[in-house]
Order: sequence, then structure tokens, then C-alpha cells
Amino acid sequence: MNGDRKLRSGTRVVRAGRREEWTGPVVNPPVWRGSTHLYATEAERKAALKSNQDGDFFYGRRGAPTQWALAEALTEIEPGAHGTVLYPSGVAAIAGCLLAVLKPGDHLLMADNAYDPSRSMASGLLARMGVTHAFFDPLDLPAFAALTAERTPRVVWLECPGSLTMEVCDIPALTAMAREVGAVSLLDNTWASALGFAGLSHGCDIVMQSLSKHVGGHSDLMMGSASAGESWYRALRRTAQELGQVVSPDDAALAARGLRTMALRLQQTTASAVRIAGWLAEQPQVAQVMCPMLESDPGHALWRRDFIGGCGLFSFALASDDPAASGQVVDALEHFGIGYSWGGFESLALPIYPQQFRSVMTPLMGDRGIGPRPAIRLSIGLEHPEDLVADLAQALAQLEIP
Repeated sequence: MNGDRKLRSGTRVVRAGRREEWTGPVVNPPVWRGSTHLYATEAERKAALKSNQDGDFFYGRRGAPTQWALAEALTEIEPGAHGTVLYPSGVAAIAGCLLAVLKPGDHLLMADNAYDPSRSMASGLLARMGVTHAFFDPLDLPAFAALTAERTPRVVWLECPGSLTMEVCDIPALTAMAREVGAVSLLDNTWASALGFAGLSHGCDIVMQSLSKHVGGHSDLMMGSASAGESWYRALRRTAQELGQVVSPDDAALAARGLRTMALRLQQTTASAVRIAGWLAEQPQVAQVMCPMLESDPGHALWRRDFIGGCGLFSFALASDDPAASGQVVDALEHFGIGYSWGGFESLALPIYPQQFRSVMTPLMGDRGIGPRPAIRLSIGLEHPEDLVADLAQALAQLEIP
């Protein structure tokens, strides 16, 4: 189905990964459950040992049509990808990417606004295996160049927009600089997904995402993925198999089902988020809205240049010095759940404290971020945006603003 790469994203997510030999006469691949694959003869078993490709049965840990179809679909919607590896969670995908590239003695540069579990992996698991690391401000290109000159990194880890505070960095520039020193660029692309940002086409070597979010779309599965060109795909696959990483066929079926409607859900949640973020920016109780889809956002020009889509996730800071204010607002909301994750059909609100997860971007928090102010992250779901605006209005009205 390589010709499908020329089709628009909405068509590709419907068609991708639907091989007739895996689906038979039905639209979606059946759920193939099984650990043991039987062989007709000993010669057939020996022949299977020589193959390590999706589509060739071996043992349940290497998957079956349900998992293969999902991986192939994700590859088909990721421009430049040769293959995709599935993991049992987004954090497992982060670990799988890093462990596939890094070895003891290597150096890792990680964007300072990366997802906290990514940061913890650098200072925890990877540090214990002898990998050094440094955090960098992804908005400061001269400082990044100085870091790469000071010590050559093996890996540069990017996340765009940045976790919690939604900064947009210049990915083509950063990956080009990384390539000049022989570093491998990895991107957490969960916010935009392949439908909103083509990471490999913009210079990244490996792109991962949490499928628990947009792809699943219904807050009922945990899964992650990583896609890459041929050489890095082979490394990802080998490392995942050595670690025994496998996803259940039932979860793979849920993810494949969610994938078919992801384009429509992203369109709706993006439009709703823009409406709600714009409204919040006009409220006296709000000091700053962090949403690159707004023209007023400092990262909007880069977002417009490189991205073709958005999502429903953004943050805002309150015009209050009371650290309890964010919790007060969240508790007053009626149509937003309080919980982690995002990308589901339901709206969520979560008090956030990004200053706890920054090493070098602290000076920027006042100019481009939130400083010490209480803040809230919103994940906009499929509810009517005007109902969500009304809910936020009544919650914000309870704040006393000096």
C-alpha cells in the first residue's frame, strides 16, 4: 500500500494496515490470541528461525496479525518510516528508543521541557548504566551549539511542543546541528502525532509516541510506538525483542480501532482547544495561555511553519499568587475530570507545577512560561466547546484576583 502515502491523512488512517491476508473477509483484523504457533513439520520450524519479519509466525512474543496490522498502519502514516515497533506503554517506548541507541559511556542531551518520565530515565536508569546527560533549553540554539561542542552527544532527545509549558522549538535546526556532530535525534511526538507533524521528514531519526493518547482515543488502553527508517528500525526491533517487549492483541485491536477515527477527533479537539484557549486569554483571572495554536503564542510562527495539525492539549497560568488557586479552580469544574493522560474523548484538567521539572529553563519561565504562578493543563475532549467555556467561566469566577 505504498501508494497510499500520497493520500491525505484522513484517507490513510482508514486504509492503512488492512492486508487481506490478515483481515480475510472482514474489515478489521481479528484478535489473534496465542502464545504458541504450531508448525506442520520440523523443516518448517527451522525455516521460521531464519525470518524475523512481521507476517511470519514464530512465537507469540513476536506478534500475530492483530499487532502486525497496527504496526504497519502506523508505519504507513509516518512519512519516511520503514517500520514501527510497539511497546506496552508510552514510557516503555521512551526506554526502548533510548536503549536502542545508547551504550555505557555515551552522552545524552535532553530538552529541558521534556516529559518528566523521560527526564527521570536520564537521571535514573540511564545514569545507572553509565550514560551521562545534560538538559538544554531547546529555544536557545547558540547554547545548544555550545553544549554539542563541549561534549559530543550520542543522542539528542526532543519533545515539541514541550511538556506542560508547550514551547515550540526549531526541530529542523536542532536536528541539523545534531547531525553535524554525529548525534542521533529522537522525538517524542505524542502531542501532534504523525497526522500533525512529520518528525522523520523534519530531520529526526526516530519518532515515538504514546498510543494511549490520540491513537487509542478512549482512555482504555496503554501502549506506545516508535517509528524509524530502516537502520534504526532494525535497532529498535532488536532491542525490544531482547527486552521481551510485547503488546497484547486485545489492546492492539483497540488501538487499531481508535486509529480509524483519530483524524476526525483531532480536528474536533483542535478546533475546540483554539476556541477555549482564545477565550481564556481574555479573562482577567488568567495571566497567560500556553497554546502554540494561538497567534499570540511565542511559538506560533514555528508551529505554523512546521506543523499541519494540533490537538486539544494546552496550559494556562492564573493571575494569582496563591499556590492553591489551581486546585480551587479544578475542584470547581463540573465537565472536566481530574486525571493524568490526555487525548481521550473526555476533557481533563490538572494542576501543574512545571518549575519542579526544569534545570536550565528557569529564567525563561517568567518571559515565555508561567514563573511561580499556579497553572492548569487542559485536555479538551469531544464535549461541546461552549459547555466547556461556561464551566471554566463559573470556576474562574470563584477566584479572588487582586
